[in-house]
Order: sequence, then structure tokens, then C-alpha cells
Amino acid sequence: MKILALETSATACSVALCEDERLLAQNFEHCGLTHSRTLMPMLEGMLDMAGVPLSEVDVIAVAAGPGSFTGLRIGVSAAKGLAWPGDKPCAGVSTLEAMAWTVAHTGLEVCSVMDARRHQVYNGRFVLAPDGKSLLRLAPDRAIALSDLAEELKKEGKTQILVGDGADLCYTTLKEQGLDVVLAPPHLRNQTAWGVARCALEQARAGQLTDARGLTPSYHRLSQAERERLAREQAAQAAKPK
Repeated sequence: MKILALETSATACSVALCEDERLLAQNFEHCGLTHSRTLMPMLEGMLDMAGVPLSEVDVIAVAAGPGSFTGLRIGVSAAKGLAWPGDKPCAGVSTLEAMAWTVAHTGLEVCSVMDARRHQVYNGRFVLAPDGKSLLRLAPDRAIALSDLAEELKKEGKTQILVGDGADLCYTTLKEQGLDVVLAPPHLRNQTAWGVARCALEQARAGQLTDARGLTPSYHRLSQAERERLAREQAAQAAKPK
């Protein structure tokens, strides 16, 4: 099964082509350019160099969230556009679970973290299953305060390997509180499309794929504009005479 995967959830951008667990090709950039400029040229160049036309791809996969609202919309929209003409099955995968795959081989509990701002991180926790072929989820994907995450990990009492664009931020805070945490190596720390493809393979095996119409982002919280609108509405409601 050939899987074409896209990762645009944060500042890094990547695409990968996999055949089952085997990585055939991957393009990655983290130079500050916008994903709307880099994604499609990276994808087209990778497929061309790999000698694999889009018609031979079996599944289109994308990191569906959490992450940057704009980045997720770019990735999901691109995946829909690639899948729709050929009615290809799609996989919208957890960004946090995809990140965990890059360091799951260490055998440590994986703490995937992305900077969600407002004193929060997007977080999910995982560990490699005993058979070494799948991930076991230890905590749901959520937006959580760093202080609450620290308390949870204290109770867990196990070494955590931090991965994701929020890893550095979490490492400093958690170390100051005496927690046993280690940073993923720099070359494995950022989100990559290979992890997205690996999650998509698990979905395919479980019969959980969708189609282009059913592919949607999973933001995990309201956007800043929506939060500000709700705050204005609540303030206006409170100011009405009773």
C-alpha cells in the first residue's frame, strides 16, 4: 500500500511517500517559508524524483490536528484536492500521535507537545506496544496547561521523552520541577510526514479510512477570533439591564 502523507501543522513542512512501513521518499523544510508556497512544489518534486505518479498512490494522509489553524487548513485542503479526482481513500491523523512514532523505538513513554500559547500546550502521551507494531495511547489529545501536565507526569513517575515544537519549552519547565524528562534528538524533534504515513497505515489496517468529503481538521479549541467573539457576546450579555 502506497501512502502519500502531508505535514503542515506547525512551522516545519514535510511530505512523504511510504509503502507500508517502508519510507520511499521524503521532503522536509524548516526555513520559515509559508506552507502555501512550499507544500505543492515539495510534493511534486518528491513524486517526480521517486518516479511514482499520483495515480499509483493508494491513500492520501494528512496531519489533521491539533496545530496551527492556518497550517491545518492548508494541509487538509491540499489532501482533499489530491484525493478527490481519483476518489482516493484518506486518513486524517492526530498530529501528536504522528510525532510519537518518530521516537517510539526508544521504549520510553512519549510526551508529544506543541506550543498552543496562552500558557498551554497541545499534548498527547503514548508508548510503543509490547509487539513493537503499534502505539498505546496513555492520554487523549488535548490543550492542557503546563502546570497540569507537570502534575500528571509527577503522578506517572516515569521517564518521558519530549517531542514536538513545544519540547524545548516543556523541558525547561518540567526540569525545574524535578521531573525526569529527556529531549528527543534535534533531527527527530519536529513533526514529519513519515509519522503521518505510519498513523495512516494503522487506520487502513483497522478499516478507519475516510474519503475527501469526510476529511476535516481537528483544532481541539476555538480560534482566537472565535474566542474574542464569544467574549464580546458574553460581555454584552452581562451589561444588559436585569
